[in-house]
Amino acid sequence: MKINLRNYNYLRVFNASPEVRVADVDFNTEHILSLLQVANKEQADICLFPELAISSYSCNDLFFNSSLLDAVEESLEKIKVISKDIDALIVVGAPLRSSGRLFNCAVAINKGKILGIIPKKYIISTNEFYEERWFSSDIDRRFDTIKINNEIHPFGSDIILQSEERPDVRVGIEICEDLWAVKPPSLDLCLAGANVLLNLSASNELLSKSDYRRELVTTQSARTLSTYIYSSCGSGESTTDVIYSGHLINSENGKLLKETRNFDFDAHYIISDIDLEKIYNARLKNSSYGFEQPSFDYRILKFNISDKITDKVYREFDKNPFITEKGDKADGLVAEILDFQSTALAKRLLHINGKSVVLGISGGLDSTLALLVAYKTFQKLKLDVNNIYGLILPGLGSSERTNTNAIALNKNLGITSKVIDISDAVNNHFEDIDHDPSEISVVYENAQARERTQILMDYANKVNGIVVGTGDLSEIALGWSTYNADHMSMYNVNAGLPKTVIQFMIHTLCKWEEYKDISSILSDIVDTPISPELVPIQNNEIQNTEQIIGPYEVHDVILYYFIKHSFKPSKIFFILQRIFSDKYTNNELINWLEIFFKRFFSSQFKRSCIPDGIKIGSVSLSPRGDWRMPSDTVGKIWFSEIEKLRSEL
Repeated sequence: MKINLRNYNYLRVFNASPEVRVADVDFNTEHILSLLQVANKEQADICLFPELAISSYSCNDLFFNSSLLDAVEESLEKIKVISKDIDALIVVGAPLRSSGRLFNCAVAINKGKILGIIPKKYIISTNEFYEERWFSSDIDRRFDTIKINNEIHPFGSDIILQSEERPDVRVGIEICEDLWAVKPPSLDLCLAGANVLLNLSASNELLSKSDYRRELVTTQSARTLSTYIYSSCGSGESTTDVIYSGHLINSENGKLLKETRNFDFDAHYIISDIDLEKIYNARLKNSSYGFEQPSFDYRILKFNISDKITDKVYREFDKNPFITEKGDKADGLVAEILDFQSTALAKRLLHINGKSVVLGISGGLDSTLALLVAYKTFQKLKLDVNNIYGLILPGLGSSERTNTNAIALNKNLGITSKVIDISDAVNNHFEDIDHDPSEISVVYENAQARERTQILMDYANKVNGIVVGTGDLSEIALGWSTYNADHMSMYNVNAGLPKTVIQFMIHTLCKWEEYKDISSILSDIVDTPISPELVPIQNNEIQNTEQIIGPYEVHDVILYYFIKHSFKPSKIFFILQRIFSDKYTNNELINWLEIFFKRFFSSQFKRSCIPDGIKIGSVSLSPRGDWRMPSDTVGKIWFSEIEKLRSEL
């Protein structure tokens, strides 16, 4: 399926480290032009090459030689001519003369024209670097223009490049050491509106330097709320006492998108479709972004790029975007979350001088995690775990599997366990309100949920404790709770965790040594279908939540991109297609997208009065914290867009 990248606010960047020979301008130019053809075939919007890529960085005193500098200008003319047929902004490094000085420059070329030339500001002369021997800083330039091949071009670091067709694309440029400085030019560039930052670099290799470089790039993209594209010289620059690896890095608002570090001598490149809407929305939400003004005014130079229609997307979409650490880092992530939750609950207990907690243990994911959190909290506070009261409340739809797991879990942890069957109490309640128990309706289901909550609350009074809530972030978003029942507690430890993260945590905990005695129980809980168990079992099948509202793995992706990045339904649907194309049909995804938005808008009244609960990730729906929305909001705009998507299928 072909798409227009612009429709989804994507911009395709191509950063390369070409094969290079020291001072061999013709060879270097040939390989730059070859990579430009690759970039054009891949429909790149921006092509970035390393610092002094035309001449090579390692020329030393040859930089003073007119033959070399004349050849560089001839090379720029060749690139300029070739660029007429390349639909991209091209940025390449070159040494250039101006007013009796030599500058280390980034040259911006587009559609047969040199748009502008940006000189390096911070000229490094430390240890193995001695650029001040040859180059002057942007601070030392005398004029705002420079003459190259008898043409006058804008010259200076006060330049931002803006797309004529896409005004949201604003490009700022800095060169190598500029990024490493105490006050990088990119800080002012971002304040002036640049959202795509390019760095042409010649950074040599030392032990662990690549880690620092990567951290520097990703941190700067986070600090500037931008995408940061970095291209460094390849191994062909290696000479005398230094080596280079051609480190290429693409980062977006603090997240590493792609990188490569290749110690061979061939050219290499990476391509990324960066998400400008993410950057734009991050800046909208960040109150400090608009607080400062840039130190000076920038000249805006326009370039042209057409829409890119393609069937390729150079971007990875995580199936579980809430989890950034995987594999060998899973244990650390889960341990950190448990520390968050147990510390939050401990603070509440310390504040009220509480010694007891009450939980409803269903044998499901959420109550299991909440129980483990309570257990860890009591260990932290050195409290008797007998004062953790795990109430098992089987009702009209409870299964033997979940009851068995709940009982076994309580027993193995050594907490106080009590089974209270609510069936008779609920049936008596049906008589009181004249409800026919054969009518399996919302009354039938909610009566059980409220009976359970009444018992939990009253039992908490009995033992002078608090009810610990178990409902998760996904349920809060979807309103998948009974108002004034499981919707309510005295403190909720799971409010900041979506269902898929809780699944991930329980699955990870199965492998921990400290939980080896309950490992098989936890494993079976993970494998149990998610259910509120409020409907009688039929044909050995329990009520299945995901068959009713759709898979949580889909809803959690929708939740993440809607709340975290404020994306439209159409863009969220595009992402869902990329993640789940081999698992679900487009019609299924559209249906679940509609279910999410309808339930989300109709359930705000529940979120407006949820109990205190710890914020854990960057997405929260607390009415006291991150999310403020009137309960009577009309969702027509979003529903109309979903209907349009359905009609286009």
